[in-house]
Amino acid sequence: MTEPLSADVAIIGAGPVGLFAVFECGMLQLSCAVIDALAEPGGQCTALYPEKPIYDIPAHPTIAAADLIGALERQIAPFRQQILLGRRVERLAGAAGDFTLGTDRGEAVRAKAVIIAAGAGAFGPNRPPLENLPAYEATGAVQYYVRRREELRGRRVVIAGGGDSAVDWALALRGIAASIAVVHRRAKFRAAPESAAQLDAAAARGEVEMVIPYQLNALHGDAGRLERVEVADLDGGTRHLPADLLLPFFGLSTDLGAIAGWGLALERHHLAVTQATCETSLPGVFAIGDVADYPGKLKLILQGFSEASMAAHAIHPIARPGMALHFEYSTTKGVPAPPA
Repeated sequence: MTEPLSADVAIIGAGPVGLFAVFECGMLQLSCAVIDALAEPGGQCTALYPEKPIYDIPAHPTIAAADLIGALERQIAPFRQQILLGRRVERLAGAAGDFTLGTDRGEAVRAKAVIIAAGAGAFGPNRPPLENLPAYEATGAVQYYVRRREELRGRRVVIAGGGDSAVDWALALRGIAASIAVVHRRAKFRAAPESAAQLDAAAARGEVEMVIPYQLNALHGDAGRLERVEVADLDGGTRHLPADLLLPFFGLSTDLGAIAGWGLALERHHLAVTQATCETSLPGVFAIGDVADYPGKLKLILQGFSEASMAAHAIHPIARPGMALHFEYSTTKGVPAPPA
């Protein structure tokens, strides 16, 4: 094992909330080591929907997910940080003031406190039970995420699902895909009412075909090249939809991984925290963002930003025992100059 890295705070997760935690800790002159299983920062914003607009970030009427991550990276540039990507944290030992985390690459990180900002944990798509599905996944004829809309230009797209992702991408691909068919087993969608209304209006204009009530039944093509998606209704009747690409949006399966074995109190597969501090049942370990749970919790990025601030202030007496914290607004305190 190599020499341990050292920081005041170890942050597990480099999504938007984890990155903002670097800023909040930095403003209190606490150094951070950030560890994430993905190969680049940004979490789901980068991995799943970099071009998807986000509308509830303060002062941004709309901002693409990738642009939000870029702005956060620029915001934390002045602060002391070490970012370890492509690693999973597997072990946690020690106590508040002296933790050691171990990664799957054999690295050790020593920290005085830990912030878990792991979203919902490791995630992957819920796959439809279709014959020969892996062959179509291998060629890209079946995809679970849209990273670049332009890559779908001129393609015949079938979207399956009734949640926000299915509806949002059906709307976003208008004017790009050659055709869009939305397959759902019932007329009522789980998406935001405004988005569902926009989809109905798009269907009325002929921009999207609504295939309801149907569900996926089979894929047809040759050597992984998709030609048709077969769908079946509740009575067993089938239809064939011309298609070059299938986008099944049936949600994500999530797993806290090794974190679930650290003895932290859980609430509905999330980490239970004290609302005022975001501290878990293990002193010195905090949880923020989607992974944290408490009464009244909302799974919003902006709420995760607030939790990052609360956790950082709660960590200060652990990392700097005996040192008084004089709170100052950023307009008074300013931030350090970026490194040369």
